[in-house]
Amino acid sequence: MTPETVMTIGRQALEVMMLVSAPMLLSALAAGLLVSIFQAATQINEMTLSFIPKLVVAFISMVVFGPWMIEQLVDFTRRLITSIPQLVG
Repeated sequence: MTPETVMTIGRQALEVMMLVSAPMLLSALAAGLLVSIFQAATQINEMTLSFIPKLVVAFISMVVFGPWMIEQLVDFTRRLITSIPQLVG
């Protein structure tokens, strides 16, 4: 196994990780932004107010995007396992 193949596998793993985590992170970011705008408009400075909406939105996005996320992870793992003979030999 050459260093180039190791770097390629590592790069692919990071791409899959970013692709899988993006829906939850972006939805939590949007929820946090909306709550922050609401807090700025109403001048409510409660730090715990943004926690529950972010948690609920992250859970909903996990339910909605969960099958797709698992499919991406299984596909990457399957490709990695099936490429072991070419990587070793």
